[in-house]
Amino acid sequence: MRNDIIALILGTLVSFPLGLAIGVPWFLPVLNAVPAYVLLVHRLHKGERGGAVRTAIWWAAALAISGTACLVLWPAPTDTLVLNGPEYQKEMLDWIATGKGTEGSLSLSFTHQLLQIGIFVALSLATAGSLSVVMGAVLLNDVSFYVAGLANGGTPAWAVVLLGWTPWTIARMAALCILGVVLAEPLMCRLFPTARRRLKVIGRMPYYMAGISGIVMAWILQASLGPLWRAWLRVLQP
Repeated sequence: MRNDIIALILGTLVSFPLGLAIGVPWFLPVLNAVPAYVLLVHRLHKGERGGAVRTAIWWAAALAISGTACLVLWPAPTDTLVLNGPEYQKEMLDWIATGKGTEGSLSLSFTHQLLQIGIFVALSLATAGSLSVVMGAVLLNDVSFYVAGLANGGTPAWAVVLLGWTPWTIARMAALCILGVVLAEPLMCRLFPTARRRLKVIGRMPYYMAGISGIVMAWILQASLGPLWRAWLRVLQP
């Protein structure tokens, strides 16, 4: 593993407890995003499009793991420390209990996710990916808060590990990582002439297709596995 990826993972792992300790909700995702964006810019500046995508995926995985673990183990309440965390947790728990809400309705979920994706795309293009990385941190932290809530609420540890992060959520987050990188390129190339020379427009299309395919796959997984996933989680609730 490259040294910069090791530094990325360590920086991401440290960012979560540090952000919780500081106690400013909006600062947590900003702090989470810093290690990823620094390395993302570095990779794109060198013309390493694939390396930048791998950076984003490594970061998302590290943040998901560290965020969930920190929120499970944190000695004080974290309800006021994670932006939209309690709201997302309630939405998911309501879905498990009743099958209703955004997660239980494909039409509502489709509309909600399209809005999220639209905002993410706009932020990626307008800010060279800086604010879309922060948005990605917010989304990841919301899921971590929900999964930590399952663990703290008495759901068996094995079920939290296997069922907490749904496969459609993982697919969607991976897709946004890919799209965030390639959508950051146009403005990045304007800001850094070196990057413009090294990052050829030719070669972006497979990444766009991978990102779009990941989003479609997330919808398919949610439609096919959602009811079964909910039934498992409902049985395992204390």
